[in-house]
Amino acid sequence: MLHHVEIWVPDLARAERSWGWLLTRLGAEPFQAWAHGRSWRSGDTYVVLEQSPALVGEGHNRRSPGLNHLAFWFDGDLDALVAEAPGHGWTLLFPDRHPHAGGPDHRAAYLEDGDGYEVELVARGPAT
Repeated sequence: MLHHVEIWVPDLARAERSWGWLLTRLGAEPFQAWAHGRSWRSGDTYVVLEQSPALVGEGHNRRSPGLNHLAFWFDGDLDALVAEAPGHGWTLLFPDRHPHAGGPDHRAAYLEDGDGYEVELVARGPAT
């Protein structure tokens, strides 16, 4: 159902380092590149990062009206991904409740990048 998501970022190079690492770890592959943008694709769906000249503001606030977070399925070792994430610009949210911040029967990691974008990585299958 979802064709693509486009995220306007204040710093393309910083976003490419964090999001590029994450999307690749989730199984997406680089798809498109142009002066002010990059995209990664998985199947028929792709995610675009763009530093548009029409951008207003300097950062995203997930608590403001609009997008709160994106949630992705994750089939790998969630704990290993969480351990790697800070080296790529991501901070673990709700560390006191990780990996069950979504509830006792919901295993996920909630990460936030340097620009305030949140992702939820929902683990499939049993804990490793």
